[in-house]
Amino acid sequence: MILRRIITQIKNFFPAPEVHAHCDGPCGVYDPASARITAEAVVSMTKKIMDLEIPAADDKAAYIAYQNTLSRYVAIKEEQAQKTKDDLLILWTDYFKPVHLEKYPDLHDTFWKAAKLCSACKVEVSAEHANELMEAVHKIHDMFWATKERDVNWYKAS
Repeated sequence: MILRRIITQIKNFFPAPEVHAHCDGPCGVYDPASARITAEAVVSMTKKIMDLEIPAADDKAAYIAYQNTLSRYVAIKEEQAQKTKDDLLILWTDYFKPVHLEKYPDLHDTFWKAAKLCSACKVEVSAEHANELMEAVHKIHDMFWATKERDVNWYKAS
């Protein structure tokens, strides 16, 4: 009881200033580049998986090495697809606001489809879906930077 009165008096003596923010975090912390990087990894791992040569069944050592490599590529692909999804969902839910829908009426559909592509890339090995994911991330990149009235070039590492 006494502690509450002391805390109340301290709060009254040192009131917190009212603040306003566009985003959940300080402006400037959002950037779709991380989604591009992880989506590129999804494309890369998908290609690597599809290019793996299956060894002869009677070559046990080669088959074990193949299984190990395949397992690693799949794990990386799924992990990077999930990271892409996480990055996109943060942009969608924390950065983009109703005012952005006026300029981009397909914003929600774009993000929803991109998130679905991330899921598809996790559960299957599809170069088509991996490339569609890159295209979706590219579109989101363009939308994001346009909201900041900046022309930031799209580039890929590979």
